[in-house]
Amino acid sequence: MKHIKQIFYIAAGLIFITSCVNLDTAPEGGTVTSQQKTKVAEMNPAAIEAEIAGLTSSIIGNNVVFTSDRADDFGFPAICLSWDSQSADMASPDDGYNWFTVACGYENRTYTYANTRIQWDPFYKNIYIANNIIATIPADVEGATQKAYRGIALVHRAWAYMNLVQNFQFKYKGHESDPSVPIVTEETTSEQAGANPRAAVSDVYERIMTDLNEAIELLDGYNRAGNKGRPDKAIALGLRARANLLMENWNAAAADAEAARAGYPFLSMTDANKPGFNDADASNWMWALIIGPDNVPDGYATWPSQICSLTGLGYSAEVAVWRDINVLLYSIIPSTDIRKNWWVDENKNSPIIPAGYGTQAGFRSYTNVKFAAYDNGFGTDAINAGDWCIMRSEEMLFIEAEAKAMGGNLAGAKTLLENWVKTYRNPSYVSHAASASDFRDEVWFQRRVELWGEGHAFFDLQRLDKNMVRFNTRIPDTNHPENFQFNLASNNAVRLLVIPQREINANNGISEEQNNPGQSLIPIAPNAGAGLLDGVTN
Repeated sequence: MKHIKQIFYIAAGLIFITSCVNLDTAPEGGTVTSQQKTKVAEMNPAAIEAEIAGLTSSIIGNNVVFTSDRADDFGFPAICLSWDSQSADMASPDDGYNWFTVACGYENRTYTYANTRIQWDPFYKNIYIANNIIATIPADVEGATQKAYRGIALVHRAWAYMNLVQNFQFKYKGHESDPSVPIVTEETTSEQAGANPRAAVSDVYERIMTDLNEAIELLDGYNRAGNKGRPDKAIALGLRARANLLMENWNAAAADAEAARAGYPFLSMTDANKPGFNDADASNWMWALIIGPDNVPDGYATWPSQICSLTGLGYSAEVAVWRDINVLLYSIIPSTDIRKNWWVDENKNSPIIPAGYGTQAGFRSYTNVKFAAYDNGFGTDAINAGDWCIMRSEEMLFIEAEAKAMGGNLAGAKTLLENWVKTYRNPSYVSHAASASDFRDEVWFQRRVELWGEGHAFFDLQRLDKNMVRFNTRIPDTNHPENFQFNLASNNAVRLLVIPQREINANNGISEEQNNPGQSLIPIAPNAGAGLLDGVTN
């Protein structure tokens, strides 16, 4: 096992990354033109199926970014764990076996660190593959399969840019003209990519919305035949709901979220009251990475190894790198809410695991038991596979409720949220919000509990312009380690990721001076930001 604080000095280009592209090279070794590729796609749509599959393989599995084995290089789930480690709500040890300490301590704002690249490269690789597909299939294509392929590629490209734009600049409103990330499309030449400046936030969102609007039309009527690893129209609507929420287009966000979640029943009270969140067949999962044993040749470089407390193999079980909920958040979850059982209490017990298991396994107080092992057992499974959720119906419900309230329909929003919480999580729940802003905080609390560990917490901090609060005087004994025990104001520039050195070296359009300043703002002193509050865990 290696430690994440390994520095990589990089001297090669990023934007055009080698991938499993099957239409670029002719059998004779020559280059196939875009017109020839389009003809091949029209005659035999299966010829681009491998590239469609590449959209998923570029964000899943071991060694997604680096050729050498790293236990933090397992694609999108690793990125989600980095994001949650940057939030207030996930606590983990300051330990040499914790591969995500630089995210916990915001040291991944160093542009030569591996974690910095791990949060950049997979998205641009995804964009590269999507661009290749989009260039192959013209916008006016008539075949149903080709339409679907183009639509799927557009969804992936929009998703990748939506992740990037939230990492490298503050929220949309008030920052529309601020620099974000370079835009690369199917029309970008290698020369242009080599001198490609950071685009304005508004330009990135325009790209996202243009792609999603087209994708929704192209995917109308497309049936993915139960393959939740492949986006369809509902996923495009769900992503547009996210984008509209980010842009504060309230009515559009509510409408898209409601339409997206149709046909995806929520996780029942019974099913939520046990470890889970590892199977794409769950009725509430809309889009997922399907990760079976064949996708995990290295059991340590997986999400169950890092965040599942019930596996028999991994960093959690073998060296006690448990992922815990912040006691500030845990303490305000009502006892009548079944989600409180997703973490052990101060005595290391939870009703959803065998009595005494937490003590026997060496849990800390508030260790999570939300995520089940591959065999749904307790400490017996050595297979660190498990599907990863990218979108589920509960998130869409939260978007709909928040957007309704912010759009002026507070009563309707309260009814929507109350009915859901009472039916599926806490029968005693009542919303006490007297204003849209108060209700927005109530929805944020629900999101923080429901979506814990799934990669949403950091983006919510950014989107809501909230202070990141890991400790306060209400509960003096924080469970964040000393080096990670700090708070960050909502406008603190260290919250923005930095563009990796490899990209700056390869892209003359971005200089070191034009990078985000995070590198100059670390390390962060323990107890920094004392007195900051977030409006929920006060």
